[in-house]
Amino acid sequence: MAKAKKKKSPNTIARNKVARRNYDFVETLEAGLVLVGTEVKSLRAGQISFNDGYINFEDGEAWLIGIHIAPYDHAGHSQHEPDRPRKLLLHAAEIEKLQTKSEQKGLTVVPVSLYFSRGKIKLQIALAKGRNVHNRKEELKRRDIARDTARQMASY
Repeated sequence: MAKAKKKKSPNTIARNKVARRNYDFVETLEAGLVLVGTEVKSLRAGQISFNDGYINFEDGEAWLIGIHIAPYDHAGHSQHEPDRPRKLLLHAAEIEKLQTKSEQKGLTVVPVSLYFSRGKIKLQIALAKGRNVHNRKEELKRRDIARDTARQMASY
């Protein structure tokens, strides 16, 4: 029997799978992004990479760093810079809260997923605590055992 692929919702552009594996999420939040037109067209085509993305705070603003949005093929000479920092649209109180928690408690803020919400592109960000290698291995073992158990029960 072929395993059914998990479908993403029609509004989802991309998910940061590495963040889910390497971090435990404490709190999640939705943020808007300041983008240019060619970036939006590239995102509609799904051309994004979350490789080393993180959120940086400076001067009371939140910035998305390390996200690669590929250049749009049909843009001509007016092209965007693929790896530029992008400003996040959050309330000042939300920025202050995230910044203090990330500085005091040793947490980090990471991008989780990018999606459309009522015609606008939104970014889900998470205040996260890093997992160490031991915790990740335990999680993999636990999932393997659960999968094997489900297989055994299905064949029984």
